[in-house]
Amino acid sequence: MNKDVELVKKLKDVTQKDAAFSELLDVYQERLYWHIRKIVTTHENADDVLQNTFIRIYKSIQNFQEKSTLHTWMYRIAYNESIRFLEKNNKKSYDNIDAISESHLEVLFDDAYFDGDEIHKKLNSIIDGFKIKQKRIFQMKYFDDLSFRQISEILEVPESTLKSSYYSSVKTIEEKIFL
Repeated sequence: MNKDVELVKKLKDVTQKDAAFSELLDVYQERLYWHIRKIVTTHENADDVLQNTFIRIYKSIQNFQEKSTLHTWMYRIAYNESIRFLEKNNKKSYDNIDAISESHLEVLFDDAYFDGDEIHKKLNSIIDGFKIKQKRIFQMKYFDDLSFRQISEILEVPESTLKSSYYSSVKTIEEKIFL
């Protein structure tokens, strides 16, 4: 039996839920952290969103209908929590989209946990210039190594649209990375 299927069974069993949740944290905490971190940028924000994500998972596991994998379901929750966080915290007033992008990159590059070299900074700058959906698609495929099918389930976007967006992103990066 698949490990995730067994884990879901344990999570839905009230006598095993707490032990199973601890196992779930061991397996998925770091992966979800980095998924969230790419969206909310800073370590502190990622920790807050990760905590909210796991609270939501803990409270909602009984409602998990197993139409998708546990992994995909949790990524969807993490994605939604990240977007909620951004919407709640993006009440700042900016003159234009470039100011938002610059502010986002300054926060990333000033973060003590960011250890990228110049190419990494340039890559992040290019990715930050993408439209939000395109950026999320690229990050989930390239950094999180999710399949197009999984991303489609998370974002509720057709796979063909995802592929087009992803390969367009790759082409843009290839054109701009060494300019």
